[in-house]
Amino acid sequence: MSLARYLARLGYGTRKECERLVASRQVRSAGGAILRDADPFAHEDVRVDGAPLDPPPGSVVLLHKPVGYVCSTRDRPPLVYDLAPPRWLQRTPVLATVGRLDADTSGLLLLTDDGPLNHQLTSPRWHLPKGYDVTLADPLRGEEAEQFASGTLRLQGDDAPLRPALLSAQAPRQLRLTIREGRYHQVRRMFAAVGHHVVTLHRATFGPLDLTGVALGHWRVLSPEEVSGLRQAVQEAKGSR
Repeated sequence: MSLARYLARLGYGTRKECERLVASRQVRSAGGAILRDADPFAHEDVRVDGAPLDPPPGSVVLLHKPVGYVCSTRDRPPLVYDLAPPRWLQRTPVLATVGRLDADTSGLLLLTDDGPLNHQLTSPRWHLPKGYDVTLADPLRGEEAEQFASGTLRLQGDDAPLRPALLSAQAPRQLRLTIREGRYHQVRRMFAAVGHHVVTLHRATFGPLDLTGVALGHWRVLSPEEVSGLRQAVQEAKGSR
């Protein structure tokens, strides 16, 4: 693949725009050597106007989503993509969100252009654990953990019962809920089903991943080892169905 075409796939402009970018000597190696369109290159060695390239194809990005941001490419702003370089929306394929967190929910959100991995992480056939920190309007009564763990709780409008979920109390109104499904607004609907109103909701974990070291509104690219660990967790979750 030519350098200009590669840059265009990463969202740096149209093919013609990226050809002009290369021709204007704005694309160089890490050591400062001018790169031409037909030159061999390695992603990690390319610089555009002195800056390293955006995440390479096949990456997984971990984003610490604030409340108020929408997981969409076309909805009314602010969008989660407003927290990243604007050219991310021009990538081919786009770095798509892995599932969604609603606007009123903060926390760990993954994005990837690896379609098969995205499918595995969101498919109901796999049951990767996801942990949520929950603040309730009123204290627990005492029976909620047993109800969630029973595997018999049904959400309003759903025919199938929920898979067992783990609820642990950190304070009377501060809880950690770990689920292995991803139904629509599931956590809020679970608490509504047992007579509680959720005041705040924050996804703290996704499989083996957490938000350590990632400030609110910031992101980082997962290392190859972390992506391998995520894939392994998917297989383990699949085997435990």
